[in-house]
Amino acid sequence: MQTERVTYLTNAEQKAALEAFAKARGESVGSVLREAAARYMAEPDDMSEAEEAALNMLSRELEEAVPRWNAKMDSIEASIAQARKAVREALERVEATK
Repeated sequence: MQTERVTYLTNAEQKAALEAFAKARGESVGSVLREAAARYMAEPDDMSEAEEAALNMLSRELEEAVPRWNAKMDSIEASIAQARKAVREALERVEATK
């Protein structure tokens, strides 16, 4: 098999982990990288379709949830405003008795 050199850069930790992985398998780093690249390139496009389906499902869930969240936030803001008004009125009554 005729080979050609491919160079890629990584940090020291990743290199050490790759070397340890290859050694544990009794393979060279080049062999591990060739196998990993072959597997990666052989992955069917179904993965992206599955991911797209999952994202579509998540998007629908969010589209349904956001209006409920907004309504709850509106309710919380109204409750806070009502509580602040009640506290102000109570403080005014206390001040009026002084």
